[in-house]
Amino acid sequence: MNGRFLLDTNIVIALFRNETPVLSQLEVASAVFVPAIVLGELYYGARKSAHVEVNLTRLDEFADASNVVVCDGITAQHYGMIKNRLRELGRPIPENDIWIAALAVQHAIALASRDEHFREIESVTLEAW
Repeated sequence: MNGRFLLDTNIVIALFRNETPVLSQLEVASAVFVPAIVLGELYYGARKSAHVEVNLTRLDEFADASNVVVCDGITAQHYGMIKNRLRELGRPIPENDIWIAALAVQHAIALASRDEHFREIESVTLEAW
C-alpha cells in the first residue's frame, strides 16, 4: 500500500469523533484526499442536525484544510464501467458510493471506508478502518 487514502463519509465522521483506529491510520498516511461527494453528504448531514451552525463551521474548517478530489470526464467513464459491472453482477450500491469508487479508481487511491459493499468493486482497494 502506498499510504494514499480517499476518505469515505463514515471515516470522516469517525475522525470527527476522534476514534482511535482512524486517527492511528491517518498518522501514518502519506496523503489523504476527500471526495467532493463526501463533503456534500457531510454538509447535508450538518444541515439536518440538531446543531447546524456548529457542524457547518466544523465542516467548513475541515473542507478548507482538505485535499478535495472532484469529478471530471474520466471519473464519469469509471463510474459507467463500475455501475455496469455492478448491474451485471446484480449487486447495486448507492449512487454516491459509485462516484466515490470511481474517484478512487481514477486516481489509484485506496478507499478508506466501513461500507462492505465496496468489496463488490474489484478495481477498488478497500481499507476498512
